[in-house]
Amino acid sequence: MLRIAFLIKRFGPSGGKEIYALQVAKGLLDKGHQVDVYAYEADERFIDGITVHRVARSVSFSNVLSTLDFIRKTSGMLRDKPYDIIHSHERNYKQDVLTLHSFSYLSGLEKYSGLKRFDQKYLSLRSLCYLWLEKKQMASPWLISVSDAIAEDIALRYGRTGNVTVIRPGVDTDTFHPDLIKAQRQEARARLGVRGNELVIVFVGSAFKRKGLDRLIPALSPNMRLFVVGSGDHVSRYKRMVMRRDLEQRVQFFGFDEDVRKYYAAADVVALPSRSEAFGMTILEAMACGLATIVSSNSGVADIIRHGWNGFLMHEPGQLPDLLKTLFDEDLRSNIARQARMTAERCTWEQITAAHETCYERILSEKTIR
Repeated sequence: MLRIAFLIKRFGPSGGKEIYALQVAKGLLDKGHQVDVYAYEADERFIDGITVHRVARSVSFSNVLSTLDFIRKTSGMLRDKPYDIIHSHERNYKQDVLTLHSFSYLSGLEKYSGLKRFDQKYLSLRSLCYLWLEKKQMASPWLISVSDAIAEDIALRYGRTGNVTVIRPGVDTDTFHPDLIKAQRQEARARLGVRGNELVIVFVGSAFKRKGLDRLIPALSPNMRLFVVGSGDHVSRYKRMVMRRDLEQRVQFFGFDEDVRKYYAAADVVALPSRSEAFGMTILEAMACGLATIVSSNSGVADIIRHGWNGFLMHEPGQLPDLLKTLFDEDLRSNIARQARMTAERCTWEQITAAHETCYERILSEKTIR
């Protein structure tokens, strides 16, 4: 039995990072390990068997100051505690292993050019704090990346390649299952007012711009419906985009919903045409449900997709209209769906938990040698 401490600000299914940490913690607990969680917040529904150590929140108005506060307080709380592994899912730098759930902050500065990049990189106090934190993160003894893309990013930006392992997110293949989707499909489409010959596209996410909602709306053609699930940024801007294109009857915004399966049940395809995506867990959920998917080729989840076999990769936004029209072919969707489900079955949380155990064994063996 290993004694493991997880560090994460919010413990519960509130986002991709949080779902990842929650599922791995539960998996480790099921395998007989001791799991303690240090968090600002913890969802009471998911802490059975897990000891939660509440971290007092002193800062809420600034992400970078909140992170520094979290590091300082958890470092004090962990002092002299006999854990075998301290595993952080935040921007900490005092741990045995750190999981990177996003691209580096440094790579994000590349979107700026000229004076703007200089200002953000050298004159912004917030940026300087993040870059300082990130540099310390990269010195962590071990790093877990949730995709090959992130591992390549830190190798490029920081030259970090040693003691880096890729462990992608998993999926609950019982919760997300084709039989469940098929059983609910007729009722779900009727409830949402879908006509039989309409192609239903589902977009799930909260960061609308980064996840490419503005790329998806103009790609719609007749007999297509788009369901947007998530409480995204500047939603009024996207509603105006829908109105300008006279698409109010074909695009619906549903806001955040903890159970997205009701929308997957109505879907023919799940699309995520992101500008930047560390992974894209909704795509893996959709694949587990036996649905066709379209995802940007620069997304982390693209690592497991073979174009035209178990999903579709979008290299340029201009490809979206033709890709969507292709999916009117029901036989094609069925073939893609079968392969997608088979792929998802190789990405269960049980397998992801086992990969963490293997990583921990390597860390402990290195500690012993030292």
